[in-house]
Amino acid sequence: MTDTFTFETATKAGAKARLALAGPTGSGKTYTALKIATAWGGTIGVIDTERGSASKYARNPATGNGLFAFQRLNMQRYDPRDLPGALAAAAAAGIDTIIIDSLSKFWSGAGGMLEQVDAAGKRSFGGNSFGGWKEASPWEAAMIEAMLSYPGHLIVTMRVKTEYVIAKNENGRNEPQKIGMQPVQRAGIEYEFDIVGDMDQENNLVVSKTRCPDIAGLVVNRPGAEFAQTILNWLDDGAPAKNALDYRADALDPAATYASLRTLYTTVQHAGLMGAAVPDQVGDSMTLGQLIISAGKAAEARETFGAEAQPDPTSPRQPATESPPSAPAADEAAAKPEPAEANGRAAGKAPQAPTEPPGVATEPPPATPAGKWVAAWRAKLAEADEDGLRVLQREVGSAVQKRTIASEMSGELSGEIRARRAELNSVPA
Repeated sequence: MTDTFTFETATKAGAKARLALAGPTGSGKTYTALKIATAWGGTIGVIDTERGSASKYARNPATGNGLFAFQRLNMQRYDPRDLPGALAAAAAAGIDTIIIDSLSKFWSGAGGMLEQVDAAGKRSFGGNSFGGWKEASPWEAAMIEAMLSYPGHLIVTMRVKTEYVIAKNENGRNEPQKIGMQPVQRAGIEYEFDIVGDMDQENNLVVSKTRCPDIAGLVVNRPGAEFAQTILNWLDDGAPAKNALDYRADALDPAATYASLRTLYTTVQHAGLMGAAVPDQVGDSMTLGQLIISAGKAAEARETFGAEAQPDPTSPRQPATESPPSAPAADEAAAKPEPAEANGRAAGKAPQAPTEPPGVATEPPPATPAGKWVAAWRAKLAEADEDGLRVLQREVGSAVQKRTIASEMSGELSGEIRARRAELNSVPA
């Protein structure tokens, strides 16, 4: 099929802020981020990687003392695969402006990109860091995509380091020369944001990069409400645009059809929101693209096999200790239709409830491809640590996309991951 390339009239849509503040310790990055977010209005959330330092600016709700009202999420490890989940939780909570303070920890902190690359190189590539980058780079790309697709305003802070190059001096000898300050993040990270402000020890903000012409080259001391309003006026100058949560609601609409979800997939793809981190029906994080695919497969199963192919979302989930069904409804029915008697649905007869008491394992299911996959997956789950659980969650999403298992099964397996995580943390499941 030949791709179709169609140009259309460009229009400016209303948008959300993508602001980065970079500076050394003491330059006022956290304070400035909170001040700007407060001027924008709405609820504020802070993903705090700096040992709770943002909370020193928090307002006491009992006394009214303090500076800023906001919600916080303190993080102690900075695996780039965890940030999309935190952003999905913020979106689900309706947080209008999310502040990541600071993004540098997801590069150089405990569990950050540099540690992930080193571990991947040692684990799979004999210590070769180039191989480690091959494995870890997609995690960073997904993290950045989740940030830029957040349905509200986004502010990130970044530490900086002095950048040097070796160059010849006036005497023709090589010597290190200072060329400026660089954010502690991957090279070129500043290109991902609409506005980048460099801050110094005197709390001056220099706009070093912007798509907003009204603040190009601006230097302002202790930026506040006026600076924030200028940005907001620029953002609001356009037609309202749908965000990731709006498209999530479309994907989960009970009336959505397979055809409408195919159209939605194309629309979201054109909007550049496929990698947006959103919560699924049970609150687990996934990309918007994965959610639409999952909903599309469920809709296809409903339309092909009837309402019985889609479980009642109000019914309780099956306990993690029960054996899986003999085959996922949609995939197994498509591959091998069964007579009504084979699954206990003789004409005019309701399905029979299991006779085993709760918690007692039933006989193993027939050796279907889906059953084999689930059995192997559960064997890995029993031995998985926290990193292994993340890998298993991605395997579930991949299996749904490849139709190895039905989308309905993903909810049950996600529940088993949560139960295993609770076990690891010594919290009752």
